[in-house]
Amino acid sequence: MTAAPATPTVNASRLWSRLMSMAEIGARADGGVDRQALSAQDRAAMARLIGWGKEIGLAPSFDTAGNLFLTMPGAQDSAPVLIGSHMDSQPTGGRFDGIFGVLAALEVLQTLHENSITPPRPVTLVAWMNEEGGRFAPGMMGSEVFNGARSLDDIRAVVDADGISVATELARLAEAFPDLPRHAPGFALHAYVEPHIEQADLLEQSESVIGAVTGIQGKKTYEVTLSGKEAHAGTEPMERRADAVQAFARVALAMQQAALKAGPDIRFTIGRVEVAPNAPSVVPATVRFRIDLRHPDNSVLDHTGLALEQAARRESAPCKVRIHPMIDARANSFSPFLRAAILDSAATRAFPAMELLSAAGHDARHLAPLTPSAMIFVPCRGGLSHHPDEWAEPAHLAAGAQVLLDVTLRAAAASFTQGDLG
Repeated sequence: MTAAPATPTVNASRLWSRLMSMAEIGARADGGVDRQALSAQDRAAMARLIGWGKEIGLAPSFDTAGNLFLTMPGAQDSAPVLIGSHMDSQPTGGRFDGIFGVLAALEVLQTLHENSITPPRPVTLVAWMNEEGGRFAPGMMGSEVFNGARSLDDIRAVVDADGISVATELARLAEAFPDLPRHAPGFALHAYVEPHIEQADLLEQSESVIGAVTGIQGKKTYEVTLSGKEAHAGTEPMERRADAVQAFARVALAMQQAALKAGPDIRFTIGRVEVAPNAPSVVPATVRFRIDLRHPDNSVLDHTGLALEQAARRESAPCKVRIHPMIDARANSFSPFLRAAILDSAATRAFPAMELLSAAGHDARHLAPLTPSAMIFVPCRGGLSHHPDEWAEPAHLAAGAQVLLDVTLRAAAASFTQGDLG
């Protein structure tokens, strides 16, 4: 690939200032952020972003799935280059996850505006609705509806722990921004680029500043319910018990052993365990838990997922078991053209760079089948994320925004082929 053309320099201090400004919305006493999807805090962050965008003439709009778009016109009225990430956080989240990608995209557009540069085609900032899934599970709702993997009716029916539905919160979102255009999810794209903190420490360990992400490992999630029989803890003989917690212990161990057979690249987690009745003197009748399974090879992921199901059925007796698959996200690869453009920009700017696989899931997974897509990673300290102590260096964040600017202009001028999908 030839050297990237000269492009203007992003404003590092403005990017940092805006990141700290956004961190005030949903700020926690421990320095973290609680800005969950479609909450009042999420709407406030959207309002702030829209205000900044309007100052430079960006046209805001929503789709009916709650995804927010801010568009800069291009020389051609054609499919846009889409850049951005998400604004929602985990309940105990940090100040950079997701929001960095959104504000880096805004910084790209503002830098173009200040330098009177009209891109060859429109460039649109996106803030995806509910990437995290902390309030409404599972996450990535906005990008999945955008690409057709889930229906709008499906996500509207989801409720949070307080019984509030996505439909209710989407209505509140519409009420909060009554004058903004709304359109159906999904439209033609020329390319998609998502900047993000790495959420691991490969960049930090290699002293790299920029990561050109090769792809995202596959992920399966399940909800498993073990159903036994409630009984008195003091009178029910052990041999007659259908104890759901004891069944869970056997199933959990068997699943762990089955997962480890897949080798060192497997990631297996049991979380969100619920016991009922959760009482000290009652034999528990029900255990419900979630499984998170990940691997970069889809065939290994499928084989291990089947092994987990077999382990649950084998070890659950005398309890009954129900296994409900929730997510089956295939491993994907990103556009070779855009990956090369990221590395080329980093080399031109003298930013140490490397290629790496994303172990965490991102909205870019759902854009990759639609359009040439890529992700730009920057380091986060110790790989710590989804935590109040999450940290990224201002200079690294500015580097990521600068590479995004270079790649956005390169993508906007490119003529892609089917082979550029990844």
